[in-house]
Amino acid sequence: MAQLIKNGAVAVDSWKTLEINEADTAESIALPAGDIIFPLAVWQARKAEIIAARQRIGLLLQPEDRVEDIADDLASVAVIAINFPKFVDGRGYSTAALLRQRYGYAGELRAVGNVLHDQLFFMKRVGFDSYAFTDGKNAAYALEAGFRPFSDAYQAATDESQPHFRRRA
Repeated sequence: MAQLIKNGAVAVDSWKTLEINEADTAESIALPAGDIIFPLAVWQARKAEIIAARQRIGLLLQPEDRVEDIADDLASVAVIAINFPKFVDGRGYSTAALLRQRYGYAGELRAVGNVLHDQLFFMKRVGFDSYAFTDGKNAAYALEAGFRPFSDAYQAATDESQPHFRRRA
């Protein structure tokens, strides 16, 4: 079971991610009950059905998915999970920054996939507020060590609108 850090604490995850296997398509897959994070393809194919049946909706974005494709739907979405399939794939950082800064998304922004404690400081800076760790990763250690590798950041970002030299003055 994945471990979750949310708003600075280890938390219980009530959301389940819908996985499409090779036998299913976005149009034919059964939509389970509960708090579900839907892949973008399912959302695009069955948006009206999903909205009609749920109070809380989650979306899963892959690195190749475009934020512009969901910009008009952000008010309907409670959580957006952004997948980091590999440590070296940093497109999720840009996706998070776009969602927070350009589109003003205020809901939960969750990093999923290959999330490492070394990345948490930087993920928080671009707007993530929850982090799902796969089995074998220690969320308690990540919480302790991941958010404070540096005492301050020089650049402006989603979490701090002023650069360091402006904050000093």
